[in-house]
Amino acid sequence: MGTSLTPEFWTMSAVLLVVAMGVTFVATATLDALAVRLLRPHVHKAPTAAPFRSADADDRVPVRR
Repeated sequence: MGTSLTPEFWTMSAVLLVVAMGVTFVATATLDALAVRLLRPHVHKAPTAAPFRSADADDRVPVRR
């Protein structure tokens, strides 16, 4: 008993293929972003303080108008 492959079959096959490719692309991108986030080293830097300047050590150039 043979069956023929109808145009509806090919249409549904193409739709299924496109949907499967879309789901695969989204899942891959999501998992890749998650893996990059988890593997990135977490470096906690202490805030850098400004160098200490005494009140009498003013080396700014005055501006005249």
